[in-house]
Amino acid sequence: MSWNPALEPGCPDEIGIDAIETLIIPRARDLGGFEVKRALPAPRRQMVGPFIFFDQAGPAEFLTGQGIDVRPHPHIGLGTVTYLYRGDFHHRDSIGTDQVILPGAVNWMVAGKGVTHSERTSDQGRKGPHGLYGIQTWIALPENREDMDPIFEHHGKDTLPEIEAEGVTAKLILGHAYGEKAPATLYSETFYLDVVLVAGARFPLPDDHEDRGLYITEGSVSIAGQEFQAGQMMVFRPGDRITVSAGPKGARLMALGGATMNGPYHVWWNFVASSQERIEHAKEEWRAANWGQGLFDLPRDDRDEFIPLP
Repeated sequence: MSWNPALEPGCPDEIGIDAIETLIIPRARDLGGFEVKRALPAPRRQMVGPFIFFDQAGPAEFLTGQGIDVRPHPHIGLGTVTYLYRGDFHHRDSIGTDQVILPGAVNWMVAGKGVTHSERTSDQGRKGPHGLYGIQTWIALPENREDMDPIFEHHGKDTLPEIEAEGVTAKLILGHAYGEKAPATLYSETFYLDVVLVAGARFPLPDDHEDRGLYITEGSVSIAGQEFQAGQMMVFRPGDRITVSAGPKGARLMALGGATMNGPYHVWWNFVASSQERIEHAKEEWRAANWGQGLFDLPRDDRDEFIPLP
């Protein structure tokens, strides 16, 4: 979820191996009815390119009338990326956006100097039993964009470039790869792909990006003769040519990366910033709850509750 329930993002376990710069084993957190696995930030790996936060939400199943209700909460200094395999989210934010996202589409919200949003299962989704399964990530903004006005973009699944090869189908969610470019507005070099492999298919990672990693959501892959299972993230050495092979049941991967950022970033709760001072200012503004007069407001049609500052 783009809401971080911990003050300091919980660090997953980390195992280093020769063929891979970092192997990350996410830790699971129960958020009441569904599980989140957090792969980034990790103990000695805060980011992969500009990606500073990576959560797998679900898979989870809900009965009629049930669903997710993440109350309005704030962000600064980052862009949130929502991409679903199953289910839906009703996104509402303080700049007036009211958008339901369905599987295969992209919600891209750039917080900039400050934004508030909520994420709930839609009324339509609650009309019967339903599932939720997806990935949410945060992308840190470069220092010269931290004070920009917030923006929101929704891109339907039919607008995302599709890359196909023998046994490989890949959707380009953000950035550029393999000569294709996704429609979302970005502020740093980035690539982000949803990759589906049939059994035995081989997938080469883009070799024109500085930082590269992948996260296995389904199945397994082998790299240099070693097998890796769903729920693991690998981060690779810059410059190496990396090809993964799908296991006997195939695989689904999220491939991600891009240019590295200038130094480590500060992360506290839902705030990302290049300086601790920006974090402290955001804390004060959210605590004040001076909606529409200070840094933050509440979504126009979701103003009855909010998540207080921890």
